[in-house]
Amino acid sequence: MSKAPLDHRVLQAAASWFARLHAAPDDAATQAKWTAWLAADAQHRLAWRYVEGINQRFGNLDRDADQAHQVLSSLRRDQQSRRALLGSLGVAGVGSLLAWAGWRQGWVASPQAWFATYRTGLGEVRPLTLADGSRLWLNGGTALDVQFDDRLRALRLYRGELLIETGADARPLQVVTRAGRMQPLGTRFSVRDQGLQTTLSVFAGAVQATCADSGRRVRVEAGQAMRFDARHSAPVQPAQAQRQDWSRGVLVAEDMPLGQLVEVLGDYRRGHLGIDPAVASLRAVGTYPLLDTERTLAMLERALPIRVVRTLPWWVTIEAR
Repeated sequence: MSKAPLDHRVLQAAASWFARLHAAPDDAATQAKWTAWLAADAQHRLAWRYVEGINQRFGNLDRDADQAHQVLSSLRRDQQSRRALLGSLGVAGVGSLLAWAGWRQGWVASPQAWFATYRTGLGEVRPLTLADGSRLWLNGGTALDVQFDDRLRALRLYRGELLIETGADARPLQVVTRAGRMQPLGTRFSVRDQGLQTTLSVFAGAVQATCADSGRRVRVEAGQAMRFDARHSAPVQPAQAQRQDWSRGVLVAEDMPLGQLVEVLGDYRRGHLGIDPAVASLRAVGTYPLLDTERTLAMLERALPIRVVRTLPWWVTIEAR
């Protein structure tokens, strides 16, 4: 998933126009005002394309005309302006069957992912036990192939995230992404594919990461994390506990910025989940259910001076109360 900054007010305006147009599709005056708004600024057109993209992916959640009219009424009651946010601009992979090189260069989502042995859907966490005794947990939106032979145990992660506790076996184990390969030394660690980059977090033991193109090697110890691509590696940082908490279906916040919590939560929801930067620095404390995001939003709304605004069923933002 890629991310691009779009002004919160522009994004919210685009979503509001979408709701208005769908609530009153034959209203010529509304159509004319929307056309003028769209032509006024290139950012308006970018935001509109983003809203349309979200609708194409998740709009089946909102096919009830009565609901659209309720949204319009709500918008008319609430005329308060909304401030800025960094929208999570989800870009879905499309394309035809391409070779390994196309996957490595990140042109499209991996075609191998479409046929991977193990796949999870959005908001799904799946535990697995492999033939060698290794225990795996696959996060939502993950695609993985397991390839064991007499010499090597290989896990090919095409997208998503896995947490692994390695089993005792004489054969070396490798986790491979387009960024490179990781070889553990009796350990517990997570690997998150982020397109051309991979994030490795080690919780026990150690892992040696090797960049695919440059051959650069870095040993990452327990309690450390590192992001790398095919040629370079970033400095080692402290590992974040949340990179393993998700395997239990929870998000543990210990004085966590609300913006960071919402970014994690967005990976478990269908549609757009944004946050007003005015409240992004609020601190959250507690244990939240990742697989029940509506419950988590309600918990946050009770605990913090925020409100959850539902412009559309698939367009939700968190703002100041």
